[in-house]
Amino acid sequence: MPLIVITGLPRSGKTSRAKELETYFTELGKGPVHIVSEADCIARSGCGVKESFTDTGKEKQIRASLKSEAMKLLTKSTLVIMDGTNYIKGYRYEIFCMSKNARTTQCTVHCAMTVEQRNARREEIVQNSSSGELDAETFDALCQRYEEPQDTSRWDRPLFTVYGGEEMELARIHSALYEQAPLPPNLATQNMPLSATNFLFELDKSTQTIIDQIAAARKIGLDGPVEIPQAGMRAEVPSNMSVAQLNRHRRQFLNYVKMHTNVSSDISKIPAIFVQFLNTNTNGA
Repeated sequence: MPLIVITGLPRSGKTSRAKELETYFTELGKGPVHIVSEADCIARSGCGVKESFTDTGKEKQIRASLKSEAMKLLTKSTLVIMDGTNYIKGYRYEIFCMSKNARTTQCTVHCAMTVEQRNARREEIVQNSSSGELDAETFDALCQRYEEPQDTSRWDRPLFTVYGGEEMELARIHSALYEQAPLPPNLATQNMPLSATNFLFELDKSTQTIIDQIAAARKIGLDGPVEIPQAGMRAEVPSNMSVAQLNRHRRQFLNYVKMHTNVSSDISKIPAIFVQFLNTNTNGA
């Protein structure tokens, strides 16, 4: 039932840690243990490692595949380990919501590197990279883009950071997964009370502001994810999506809210719910 999200840069030892966790929990009788591997998803996609991080479409496809496979394996009797870079804060938030909806516990294992370790890995890449594989330029770009997990972010908690050469806190990870109660399901898939008289007005204004922020970013040539500060995450919508298409998704979200008798009266939660809705529903739309 529990989920372990491994995150870290390439060559940070994620797969070795995943196998160490698999062995530990299997020996404790917590099986079956399933490792969902980003590397396997990349191989099945038919693209190289470099392309999987430089082609936005391929990257989204691989992330969706990784998340979908993990979701299928989450049951009351299984432990799932997501072995991947998982470097985008908004994506980890989506996984967090998935865990809540499945009523399971979750923790994050951050495979961190010191500056010296990172430089050494980069040199290895320079010496050994081949066509289609990770090169130094892509590695450097990932170092810049990587959004490190934070213990202050609820979707990254509980967080266990481990550097190369260090021992993992296996007993504490076990406690976090098997001795804690799961969080309640995600707000976006629950019924929450519509009590404030001005809630619909605030809902309309809040979602329109987010659409305006995305449109403004596109106008100045920003094609990638758009940071939405009030949501605490990024909107990852296709760069060629028009304002009209974005507003169509916005109307769908508003209709969803209105059709449910219970939706959050806490307007501060709406931006994150709406951005999650956009990230989930705009692929290929």
